[in-house]
Amino acid sequence: MNLRDSPDEEAFRARVRAWLAENLPAEGGREWSRKLFDAGYAGLTWPVDYGGLGAPYSHQAIALEEFARAEAPNHMNVIALGMAGPTIMAHGTEEQKRRYLPKMLSAEEIWCQGFSEPDAGSDLSAVRTRIEPTDGGFLVNGQKVWSSLAHDADEIFFTDVEVPGENLLGEIGGGWQVAMTTLLHERGTLGFALTGTLDALVNKLITLTKERAADDPIIRDRVAQEWIELQALKLTNYRSLTTLMQTGIPGPEGSGSKLHWSEQNQRLTKLAMEILGGEDDGYWRYQQLRSRGNTIEAGTSEILRNIIAERVLGLPRSR
Repeated sequence: MNLRDSPDEEAFRARVRAWLAENLPAEGGREWSRKLFDAGYAGLTWPVDYGGLGAPYSHQAIALEEFARAEAPNHMNVIALGMAGPTIMAHGTEEQKRRYLPKMLSAEEIWCQGFSEPDAGSDLSAVRTRIEPTDGGFLVNGQKVWSSLAHDADEIFFTDVEVPGENLLGEIGGGWQVAMTTLLHERGTLGFALTGTLDALVNKLITLTKERAADDPIIRDRVAQEWIELQALKLTNYRSLTTLMQTGIPGPEGSGSKLHWSEQNQRLTKLAMEILGGEDDGYWRYQQLRSRGNTIEAGTSEILRNIIAERVLGLPRSR
């Protein structure tokens, strides 16, 4: 992976920055999401037939970096764009792709993720939601918790929910493969977006240190360490991008990026609160409280360490 932008990538980065400078809103929502779609920044790498631009993955990485750097609001259908959409493209029928993918990008239909259950958080093999075949479809019964964007979606409690047969994704008995595809894209896609956000936070932390603790050598060393950790994460993401560009499928290395980001974000926000002396300035207090969920969502740190050990390092299974 060449760490410098090619002339084409450099031009694209400049276009993204210019567009953001002219269009950045105060907050997100459906109107902003539609604007992203109209400008071509939603589903950059998705096929043109399904509403995307068919752009290279490097353009997607650049867009994620620049949107995070500008602190632009997310597309409100982030779950669909990063997880559900790629899964449908990998396992869905042509009819399903044409039916669902364009409306995901335009935010006409909002999707949520429903993996975790009361008795099955990170252990997806223990989920109890079941389907029962009926004439022409299925009945779904079960319950989901920790559902991202659940407040914008329906059916988190499933009680005899009727699902048409044409909505089946993949084959009966092939659900595990579909779920793994979703998880690979979740952690792989998150890498650049979250690292861009972390980059902005590190810069804010540096500014805070200059204002509040510039003469404290221990604080300065700790802030420098966070900057170093950020650079290592960036390089790891570029290595993962190389694999994605070669295969079209995110690898298990994304688990490493997510693990590193989530734990660093907790350290960084905790350090900011230490510099503030516990003062609630609104911004850093929120960031610190929100970071507590980072090591749970998208796979707990414990589960991710097992994945890295087994699927990246090739170590024996722990159980």
